[in-house]
Amino acid sequence: MSESTLHVRYLGKQDYKSVWHAMQDYTDNRDASSPDQLWLVEHPPVFTQGQAGKSEHILNPGDIPVIQVDRGGQVTYHGPGQLVAYPLINIKRLKIGVRQLVTDIENSIVQMLEGYQVKAYAKADAPGVYVDERKVASLGLRIRKGCSFHGLALNVDMDMSPFHRINPCGYAGLEMVQCKQLGGPQTVEEAGERLVKTFSHNLGYQNLIHHQGLSESYE
Repeated sequence: MSESTLHVRYLGKQDYKSVWHAMQDYTDNRDASSPDQLWLVEHPPVFTQGQAGKSEHILNPGDIPVIQVDRGGQVTYHGPGQLVAYPLINIKRLKIGVRQLVTDIENSIVQMLEGYQVKAYAKADAPGVYVDERKVASLGLRIRKGCSFHGLALNVDMDMSPFHRINPCGYAGLEMVQCKQLGGPQTVEEAGERLVKTFSHNLGYQNLIHHQGLSESYE
């Protein structure tokens, strides 16, 4: 049952640190029978700096906090109007590697945008999803005990100006774009609904169980 079932949790608007620590707790305490989960959330404004992050890519954070985190990648921005999705996946049980998980996540976003006639694509040398060389989704994962946490951030309908305070994902001058500009999903809820469908299909989940919020056990 657990191999083909995905628990989808809708967290609404939640503080970054509390969700990050909940992801760590779930990953550290899960066992071979623990279900895979996909957490959908919006965060208040925050910059997160990955393990390989270099301080020179944080140009002018101003009043937005910067948090050092344990995912891969460089600095990115989270804020209201952005869909953040955290796949807590036992990739060992699914018999896939990290590269395949990244590809499946990227393809899920590409396919979701295809439904809006938006031509998006991934890049082999720069994880994420792009439209006309502008980045619409960022990606950063961590694998522990054969299980993933952290995930993706899809720009939907947000204030994009904080991206100018950093070199997004470590690339100076990288232009960011959002779904609303592209004619894609217009709300975080709409984007989440569409992404759940493409993600669950690509990862081969047959059953979806939907939850509102986090419980203490996350079950």
